[in-house]
Formats: sequence, structure tokens, C-alpha cells
Amino acid sequence: MIAAGSSPLFMAGKGCGACYDVKCTSNSACSGKPVTVVITDLSPGNLYPGEPCHFDMSGTALGAMAKPGMADKLRAGGVIRMQYKRVPCKYPGVNIAFRVDQGANPFYFKTLIEFEDDDGDLKAVALKEAGSGAWTPMAQDWGALWRLNNGRRLRAPFSLRLTSDSGRKLVVNNVIPANWKAGATYRSLVNYP
Repeated sequence: MIAAGSSPLFMAGKGCGACYDVKCTSNSACSGKPVTVVITDLSPGNLYPGEPCHFDMSGTALGAMAKPGMADKLRAGGVIRMQYKRVPCKYPGVNIAFRVDQGANPFYFKTLIEFEDDDGDLKAVALKEAGSGAWTPMAQDWGALWRLNNGRRLRAPFSLRLTSDSGRKLVVNNVIPANWKAGATYRSLVNYP
């Protein structure tokens, strides 16, 4: 259940991964039951004057808010008024995953961080190299992509320290192995409680 969010929700990428309960209120096909969506992209801005916060929802998410048998009617409803609230993300039975970007190499590391419970979005990520006790801050590239390019060869395995939007820290030790590959996904054994 995904949605693109307008600028106040996407927050220049910092809102990527945030979860919201959304329910529709203005269409006869609306069930009145909320669905939880994850912000995954930026929606076009300023589409609806006076409505700065809007969701461009996937067809699956929009249809899930409909009364039984009325999903297609709701999807064809055009602009639909919504109520929404920020909620913790929950991925039962799924641990945090790190998808290494195709352009990553021994001197440049970039990863997409997915499936964080709790806030869902991150305000900081740091990387610790093999044999080091120091955490090096990573830069947010776009959305849930974080990168480190410090001009020298990086020594794996890597541990990553995630800081949620509310300031909660989670350390994922040696999640990126010594023989990591660009394009591969590495699953952690942990998630926010």
C-alpha cells in the first residue's frame, strides 16, 4: 500500500518511508475504513489549490478504501477528499533490508533502506567500517537512499546505525558483508521494536 506525497508530506525526501492512515470521506464508494500507506515518492505539487497535502495513491491502496465490490468506482472517482494521520510503520515478520545501489563500488557506497518499523523515515544514517570504532555520517541522497563517498577505499563488512525521525537509534552490525555486490539486497536480523 504505497502513495506519493505532496511536498509537505515528502519533505524533500525526508518523508520517504513515513506511514499514514488514510481514509476517504467524499465518495459514496468509500468504506470509511482507513488504509495504511507508505510514502515512496513525490507527487506533483500545487495540483489542487488550497490542498497542500495530498496523496497520489496506488490503485491497490485506493481500492482498499472502497466498500466491497466498489473499488473500480472509487478508483474512477477523480479527486477524493481524504482524512489522514501519521502512524508508526509496521512490517510484521520483516526485518530492515539494505539494497546496495548499482553504482556502488569500493570507494562509493550507496544503499536503499527499506522496511523500518516505528517512524518509518530516517533522519540520520552512519556507517562503521571493519576494524574501526568510528561512525561516519552518510548523506541522504534521495528519499530512502543514503550514500558515503569519503574519497578513499571503504573496508567492509559495514555496520549501519539508523536514527529514526524521533531520535531512536538502531545499530545493525556487519549487515553488509565483506564480499558485498552492487545491486544485492542484504536483510538484517533486526527492526525497531
